[in-house]
Amino acid sequence: MSQIFHRSTNTISRVTIFGSIALAAAAIAALAAINESSYITEVGVARIQPVPFSHKHHVTDDGIDCRYCHTSVESSSFAGIPPTKICMNCHTQIWSDSQMLAPVRESFRTGRSLEWTRVHNLPGFVYFDHSIHVNKGVGCTTCHGQVDQMPLMWRENSLYMKWCLDCHRNPERFVRPRQYVFSTDYRPPSDQITLGKRLVKEYRIQKLTSCSTCHR
Repeated sequence: MSQIFHRSTNTISRVTIFGSIALAAAAIAALAAINESSYITEVGVARIQPVPFSHKHHVTDDGIDCRYCHTSVESSSFAGIPPTKICMNCHTQIWSDSQMLAPVRESFRTGRSLEWTRVHNLPGFVYFDHSIHVNKGVGCTTCHGQVDQMPLMWRENSLYMKWCLDCHRNPERFVRPRQYVFSTDYRPPSDQITLGKRLVKEYRIQKLTSCSTCHR
């Protein structure tokens, strides 16, 4: 009986099958890379605001504590966006005629809040409480990065679930003494793990990784 298919058919079939697998793997890898990129996570992307507020200037140059503007961070789930009155406590006296601050003065005069663009904005199905983390020794810069060096605010971390779980599974790597929670120049000591284990015990930190911890 004569051969129906050419001898090269087997080679072509193998190339097609393995090529398809390789192409699918490359596509999955590309999608994973895109999902981790700043295009999706917005990590390192400075957000445009109605007023170009500089944390670097206010924190580093002027020495303003986080809690002066984010008044509810120690007692509420939400850190708080400062009302215009807080801005005007200073800016009725300094830079009071600055064109850049015209939206602030307009907001104060009319009572209409400035519409700030959220930089750290979790989905509605995620529960997060600032006060719990602050009181357990998690510093501002641990999550938000070195805000004292940011002329405009950007997201330092992806806020993906795996990023949160890294801390929840290994809190001793990240916690610091409570008196340094709001310190932007705090640096972990060389014996961070030893210190962290002591603080985990002292602050009664639990390694909470169940779904209901954050998804309620």
